[in-house]
Amino acid sequence: MFANIINALARFNVADFLDILLVTLILYSFFLLIKDTKAYQMAIGIGIVGVIFLITEWGKLVVSHWLLKNFITYLIFAIIVLFQGEIRRFLTAIGSRSFRRLFSLRSFTEKLENVFLAVDYLASKKVGALIAIENDISLKSYTDRGTKIDGDLTKDLLVSIFFPHSPLHDGAVIIQGNKISAAGCLLPLPATHHLGKEFLARTRHLAAIGLSQETDAAIIVVSEENGIISLATKGQLDRGLDKEQLKENLLNYLQKK
Repeated sequence: MFANIINALARFNVADFLDILLVTLILYSFFLLIKDTKAYQMAIGIGIVGVIFLITEWGKLVVSHWLLKNFITYLIFAIIVLFQGEIRRFLTAIGSRSFRRLFSLRSFTEKLENVFLAVDYLASKKVGALIAIENDISLKSYTDRGTKIDGDLTKDLLVSIFFPHSPLHDGAVIIQGNKISAAGCLLPLPATHHLGKEFLARTRHLAAIGLSQETDAAIIVVSEENGIISLATKGQLDRGLDKEQLKENLLNYLQKK
């Protein structure tokens, strides 16, 4: 084994270095994407299986090696099934990743203050709301499903959209940059979730989780039943937030680059 390692090092060239660097970047990007999700724990489990496979090969444990070798044959299909959401977000991020930041972080924070004020007001009046904030992955495919707004990001406009009996109050508002791009948008429902039976009929919360599974957007939900504020990111829903907690969680998420 050591002879093979020495032989490989003797033949090491620039192309091999670039190959290793590329693989490292791909793995790093993938693990960064699934960090703090259940998929991260599954990835660690798969890694442990890989280490055990190498140990059985080096230790010449014939039966154990044969079992793992036959298991690994189907591992690629298991990875596709287990990580389909993460793989979809990873590929989408590659396709839509750009260096676009339409305004500075300070200006962005100032504009988002209008969102926090609107959400706080809607929650106090128990008016339901669903607000999706675009991050790096484009939400254009979802804005196309709604009514074009292209308006300034203001508290009054947000409140008026979600006011009861408004034609657009049932759908989602999508914010792109410092603009309200569209309203009345339809968002995807999640394939799986763990909210419990009490959320089966709460379409806003399910739609928020669904979009956060498909993209890296941050989605704010206000319950029309009790005025509770929630934030969905990476397929997870944080419930029972007040204005300051929402602000802290949302800005922390958007600033993690």
